[in-house]
Amino acid sequence: MIQPLAYIHPQAKIAENVVIEPFVTIHKNVEIGEGTWIGSNVVIMDGARIGKNCRIFPGAVISGIPQDLKFAGEDTTAEIGDNTTVRECVTINRGTKDRWKTVVGNNCLIQAYSHIAHDCFVGNNCIFSNSSTLAGHITVGDYVVLAGMVAVHQFCHIGSHAFVAGGSLVRKDVPPFVKAAREPLSYVGINSVGLRRRGFTSEQINEIQDIYRTMFVKNNNLTKALDIIETECQPTEIRDEILDFVRNSNRGVMKGFGQGKVGV
Repeated sequence: MIQPLAYIHPQAKIAENVVIEPFVTIHKNVEIGEGTWIGSNVVIMDGARIGKNCRIFPGAVISGIPQDLKFAGEDTTAEIGDNTTVRECVTINRGTKDRWKTVVGNNCLIQAYSHIAHDCFVGNNCIFSNSSTLAGHITVGDYVVLAGMVAVHQFCHIGSHAFVAGGSLVRKDVPPFVKAAREPLSYVGINSVGLRRRGFTSEQINEIQDIYRTMFVKNNNLTKALDIIETECQPTEIRDEILDFVRNSNRGVMKGFGQGKVGV
């Protein structure tokens, strides 16, 4: 299962049934789970932790040292969950002493030429289309879709089930369940198609829509909108997830379209 033209450090931990194609380089402090396929010319560096049944396509570099001048050689990791596909020429850097690791969850698809920088936490079932770029210290929830050539500013947070349109610059936090597009990045509706595909009921989708109309469409400032949502909307997990996300946002959330420009 391991081609003779590949180089694997003798102390790397490779599970059963891993396929390693020619010209792969695997460094010392690496662990790879069962059933994973590593394509030609992949480089897997110290600190990589790759789960079961993953597919790493040619040219990818996993667990390269952070592109951060403050990095001083700390013992950090880059962790990829089970059943995740990493396409051609993707780069995933390991962490710094801020979070000590970079994490990509289970069942993700990271398409060609995308970059995930140090200390990013990416949830499960995410899709990053070609050339999507995450700067450092970013948190991405489950079931997030980034269309092609999205660039996300460091320290941003993207909520679960959000969709970000291609070519977008994400400078502020993107709340859960929404579609984000335009420049500056703005709320353009809820991700109703994605939510239906994942089993959300019509009642739940209507609830989400009502909350974001109050927040982004009606003429309320954010503080007033949050008070209205908490007072007038029935307490549910969805409502509380949205309220907690917005209230805990460090960079501030994006605006509704037409509510004003969003600074960096």
